[in-house]
Amino acid sequence: MSHHKVLDNKKGLRIAIGITAVILLLEFFGGLATNSLALLSDAGHMLSDVSSLVFSLLAMWLAAKPPTADKHYGYSRVEILAALLNGVTLFVIAGLILYEAYHRFLAPEPVSSLQMMVIAVIGLLANLLSAWALLHQGDVQSNINMRSAYLHVLGDALGSVGAIAAGLLMYFGNWYLADPLISVFVALLILKGAWGVVRQAVHILMEGTPPTINARQVQAQLEQIDGVLNVHDLRIWTITSGIHSLSCHLLVDERADSQAVLQLASSHIRGDLGVRYATVQIETLTPALAKAGPICTMG
Repeated sequence: MSHHKVLDNKKGLRIAIGITAVILLLEFFGGLATNSLALLSDAGHMLSDVSSLVFSLLAMWLAAKPPTADKHYGYSRVEILAALLNGVTLFVIAGLILYEAYHRFLAPEPVSSLQMMVIAVIGLLANLLSAWALLHQGDVQSNINMRSAYLHVLGDALGSVGAIAAGLLMYFGNWYLADPLISVFVALLILKGAWGVVRQAVHILMEGTPPTINARQVQAQLEQIDGVLNVHDLRIWTITSGIHSLSCHLLVDERADSQAVLQLASSHIRGDLGVRYATVQIETLTPALAKAGPICTMG
């Protein structure tokens, strides 16, 4: 990615963070002033998205820092630790929203629905403006962080639409159960996003195989290279979002050109799979190794 495009991504994220943070505060204090749980829950949803936007910007900044002698992959994995903390925090926020909604279902409280709708409409417009900034300033098609941030902002817009719908039901029908009902909907959105973040973060920290890469297919493709007899000790893991590592051993026929095999394997791993860090060890089949029997194919 070009340096200009990276700067555009950062600019788009900064604009979206600024707009979303302002609306978060507006909805939070507006929710307190109007007694609207729907606005407060949407503010909680926005808090999750501000965190996600900040993590995306943090990831870009950390990715630019060079590795050190004791941190060979640099500081990229800080993004994953922060995402895990964010996910756990979101579970707590969603739990508090559901707890308050339960009490309001039992005893509905009046809400200043007109003021609530005004704040929700402002929030919706701000969310759409943030989405526009990300779409036109950043690369939401090929950059996973930017695309994730864009989808989060669209989710915020959906929460604002829900708050507007609740306001309309209360303003015209005095149906105050709409407020906790919409809050439950937004809380479930928060839980869905939080579960995805926590699951992905734990998977990466446990050095699981990236979901976009099929290890058995990789093994089969490497074994199709002329001269390769066996692929074993194959391990594929993620350093941080979009940055993957792979290591494996290739058992090759002694008559094969080992360097040619290595170049073909490296080209496939780095080019076709998009793996940034690859370690491929070439082993030559000798009579002694052939008598030793089969080799375990998966590490």
